Amino acid sequence: KRSGRTTRAHITRLQASAEGLLIPGQLSLLDSVRFASKKAGGSSKNLGGKSPGKRYGFKKQDGNFVHAGNILATQRLMRYHPGAHVGMGTNKTLFALEDGYVRFTKEVYVPSPRSPEATQVITKLPRGAVLYKTFINVLPVKQEGKFKLVDMV
Repeated sequence: KRSGRTTRAHITRLQASAEGLLIPGQLSLLDSVRFASKKAGGSSKNLGGKSPGKRYGFKKQDGNFVHAGNILATQRLMRYHPGAHVGMGTNKTLFALEDGYVRFTKEVYVPSPRSPEATQVITKLPRGAVLYKTFINVLPVKQEGKFKLVDMV
């Protein structure tokens, strides 16, 4: 049984039989046969970049009603900060802790003294500059300590 491949032993047999047919001084075509020392490799392409985006950003807008546990915003860096009745997950996702209405506020932000933000950002600001950040708050529906004014008689 023979395979379709040509082996070195088969080539030497062909050379020996071809030498008898050739005139001395003539080169045979079989003398110039070379074998590949490396397997042929395919070309490489940049195949990345086909994954969909992460869809970061706020999920509930200002004034929307939310239930406890609803996701308010997803983020990679600290773009939004948790305010009243808002919790933060391990991946910086902000979620509502109570039922209520969403409120976005800009508040003066004072970082803790030894945080990297204080040493890297605050030191580069001009003297007397104020740093504002966006906070997401939830105003609960049932408010404790809600007082109504009563006309005094």
